[in-house]
Amino acid sequence: MDPYKIIQYPLATEKSVRVMEMENKLILIVFRKSNKQQIKVAVEKAFNVKVIKVNTLITNQGLKKAYVKLSQETPAIDVATQLGLI
Repeated sequence: MDPYKIIQYPLATEKSVRVMEMENKLILIVFRKSNKQQIKVAVEKAFNVKVIKVNTLITNQGLKKAYVKLSQETPAIDVATQLGLI
């Protein structure tokens, strides 16, 4: 599956920027029916990074939010800068 069909958009809130800096995680809104393995593969393909762990939750607006922990070699802040979030 195309990684850009799974990853809808990154979150650019104050909390998400703080999580990027402190925990090296990206927060993304993803396709509701995707699973953690599909999200991991999509992020690795789309951003050319190594993903360690993926946690997901469904918000009360019905969106699926993915917290993607990246390896130490690739800071999440660098990926956010490439995306134009910072």
